[in-house]
Amino acid sequence: MAKSLKTAVILTAGVLLASVDNVYAAEESETPDFTPRTYNTIELDSSVLAASQLFKFDSGLEFAYPDAVRGIFVTAHSAGGERFGSLVELVEQTELNAMVIDIKEDFGHLTYIPEDGSALAELGLGQPLIKNPRAMLEQLEEKEIYPIARVVVFKDTVLAEQQPELTFMDGEQVWKNNRGESFVNPFLKEVWDYNVQIAIEAAKLGFKEIQFDYVRFPEGFEHRADDLSYSLGDYANSDADPIQRRVEAVTDFVAYAKEQLEPYEVDVSVDIFGYAATLPEAPGIGQNFSKISENVDVISSMIYPSHWTSYFGIAKPDLEPYNLVAEYAKVENQVLGALENPPVSRPWLQDFTASYLGSGNYLRYGKAEVEAQIKALNDNGIEEFLLWNAGNTYSKGVDYTP
Repeated sequence: MAKSLKTAVILTAGVLLASVDNVYAAEESETPDFTPRTYNTIELDSSVLAASQLFKFDSGLEFAYPDAVRGIFVTAHSAGGERFGSLVELVEQTELNAMVIDIKEDFGHLTYIPEDGSALAELGLGQPLIKNPRAMLEQLEEKEIYPIARVVVFKDTVLAEQQPELTFMDGEQVWKNNRGESFVNPFLKEVWDYNVQIAIEAAKLGFKEIQFDYVRFPEGFEHRADDLSYSLGDYANSDADPIQRRVEAVTDFVAYAKEQLEPYEVDVSVDIFGYAATLPEAPGIGQNFSKISENVDVISSMIYPSHWTSYFGIAKPDLEPYNLVAEYAKVENQVLGALENPPVSRPWLQDFTASYLGSGNYLRYGKAEVEAQIKALNDNGIEEFLLWNAGNTYSKGVDYTP
């Protein structure tokens, strides 16, 4: 490859990267000292931009896309600990074939230490939960397990507390929801770029897909939008109403991230609330199912039966896993069917028991309930799925291709 292609300039994460060979990942310790650097933005010559589009990064690892992705969620603690071996064995011995592994988790911590010499390593970010991510990926390559990197985007308590100008302020305090979590501001390109940097580093490690989660404003944001202090960034001059302005920001981030990741030949997926497919848009959080779907390779709706109230005429959805998933699939098929280039549908399914719903409102989920959800998808032409269990304890004896 010509040297000029290797040194093509790419803009990401509020950071001007002088080379595609010098892209970073981020990690955070419990009390990270994250001080974003300031870089000048330049107008790139059209020939340089064209060259950058020709560049394709090769991680040195090869993973074939499965006949249909059937995956499980794997926390960084599991991926870097003793449980990883048993999860690999589960995938090997069943019809499962993929893992979604935390690279940036729900509080904003990065789950491994970047290599010495990278800009993010110099910032002192990182938790050594996955001590050797490359070795982990090499093991998955050997076992033919498809690797997906989960990057939690706008829910980021760590970054919000370290850089209050990137979040929503409630008076003099960083705003927190009723669970004590903070979000960073989707209107700000610096926040976009920070997360894109992490995604690029995951791609360079060898992940074949980047899954962005929490691509949204905080739940109920519309009720606090006029009370909190925050920047509208480039959206300050938008003529859109507040709802559409939030939709613009979220949709634009997804499109931008996909564009920046193109040289790394990874698929881009987004997790989205299941109910977003049933509405024109989710007004408070900025998720428009169709617009996000138009900018990704895979859309993963979170359709856990326990997370629905009375919906689709089903009074207690957790008690009817087949019916809930089947009714949702019909709606999603209609929405995606109206798109010119629909993404792959790969919903998140429930492999946990929602006892918090109270007696009479939940089932103890196991083999039968997991299979019912999978069958409901298959009966409606959806062959891919992911299983969520926060503790990574998955039901035994499940037929994943019923």
